[in-house]
Amino acid sequence: MKVQEFYDASTYTLTYIVYDEATKDAIVIDPVLNYEPNSGSYSFESMQKILDFMKGNELNVHFIIETHAHADHLTSSYFVKSKWPNAKVAIGKNITKVQSVFKDVFNLKEFIPDGSQFDVLLADNEETKAGNLSFKTIFTPGHTPACTSILVGDALFTGDTIFMPDYGTGRCDFPAGSAEDLYESITQKIYTLPEDTRIFVGHDYCPNGRELAFQTTVGESKKSNIRLTSNTTKEEFVKFRSERDATLSAPRLLLQSIQINIQAGKLPEAEDNGMRYLKLPLKTE
Repeated sequence: MKVQEFYDASTYTLTYIVYDEATKDAIVIDPVLNYEPNSGSYSFESMQKILDFMKGNELNVHFIIETHAHADHLTSSYFVKSKWPNAKVAIGKNITKVQSVFKDVFNLKEFIPDGSQFDVLLADNEETKAGNLSFKTIFTPGHTPACTSILVGDALFTGDTIFMPDYGTGRCDFPAGSAEDLYESITQKIYTLPEDTRIFVGHDYCPNGRELAFQTTVGESKKSNIRLTSNTTKEEFVKFRSERDATLSAPRLLLQSIQINIQAGKLPEAEDNGMRYLKLPLKTE
């Protein structure tokens, strides 16, 4: 099994392709659609890199997996699937909780929050075959109620649940997020895996100007994650996350990305002038 990473510097996002060299079976995790909020334009630079890799290595992509409905970048899952129509877009089945929240936030009257926008809704602890590959879905809520981590062999893809040890964990202040849940997800699920399990993070913000890093281990995280080691109490973690999250601004692309990502990356239908539109709610302070 091989893992190839792709980094989108504008959103600090890691996309991964996991593949079997012999059979060419593959899965894609968290692909990015480039979006410029000032102009409202989108483009395919990040996606094209993964498409070129997939074509160049003649991969047979079975699944395009979202670890959660991202609030900091738009997914390109819909467009990747359009190039690989046999691939299925998958996400944890608790996506319906997030869809229900944002259906109301954006007053999406025609939107049905049942997860049917995705091809596959993954269950907790479910083993899924992807040709010669297989992966296990591990629900790791906290950052959002629908976050999942994907275990492929000895490699765990954690999305925004946990980051490199010098950065810590995901924030928990989004609707239905929970620092208590995140603590349990990390300590009772991720930290119970073998210590040599490789962790591949969903973002890297290169703190203190260091070089890009995206891979650590369960053992290293338990030992030195600056926010949550194996010795951190729940009270300590919840206190830190609650105080820290209260100081954070909303992600730059929150309002745009959520509308797209709860719909598996499908853009709004064009209106009678040929333009597509996103809704941006206004609220008083």
